[in-house]
Amino acid sequence: MMTVEKAPVMFISHGSPMWALESGEAGDHLMQLTPEFERFAGVVIISPHWMTREAEVTSALQPETIHDFGGFPEALYQLQYPARGSAEIAGQVVRCLNDANIKVSLNAQRGLDHGAWVPLRFLLPKANIPVVQLSLPVSLSPAQLVELGESLASLRAQNIAVIASGSLTHNLRDMVRDDHAVPAGYVERFQAWARDKVQQRDIPALCQPHLETETFAQAHPSADHYLPLLIAMGASHPADHLTVLQSPIQYGALSMESYLWR
Repeated sequence: MMTVEKAPVMFISHGSPMWALESGEAGDHLMQLTPEFERFAGVVIISPHWMTREAEVTSALQPETIHDFGGFPEALYQLQYPARGSAEIAGQVVRCLNDANIKVSLNAQRGLDHGAWVPLRFLLPKANIPVVQLSLPVSLSPAQLVELGESLASLRAQNIAVIASGSLTHNLRDMVRDDHAVPAGYVERFQAWARDKVQQRDIPALCQPHLETETFAQAHPSADHYLPLLIAMGASHPADHLTVLQSPIQYGALSMESYLWR
């Protein structure tokens, strides 16, 4: 019997915008995956730096590189990620969400924010396959975000990878501007908890981390960077092989751990 290859799903912790200039182990992990990802027809990526009430999908043929941050070195603002968009893939995303009764619209003006283009600079440095970004809809509950991921799963059989970009921990107040900062204890504990639940595919627990752990409030003063993980869980499948991409915690507070399902 012939096995049909599916495109992968990823959850990528994108850390600080400075990651774009300092690849580190997390960037190295993504660069090792470049030959695999260049084979696919396109990428759909979700980032918490584009949050809308209801889902929106980029449809620009040449989405701009958005530098949505301030106070960083000038070199960071000079970086561009010239990936082309795809009206065809955007239309496929709209159909997937419509089939799941999720409201969605096209946005021809929106570009790619740093939660999208920074990890893609390592994963697809040649920017040689189309990229479509899907917003993070704030009107959906955690369980509904899992369902949104499930609606995207059919894209994988169409040779389109699904990437949810966020951060496994994201407490900016606790960041220490030191590459050798000792990780905060709660960061390590929450990272270990999340890894365990992802490995077990314990989606109900992942949907209520504020009840399942004592560290979620510290790890995520705002839940926005955690929520893309739920979309990735929905887009992945129990039969997928899970790879945990372990990387050092950045600035003492930002987990750079990522997950790959294929």
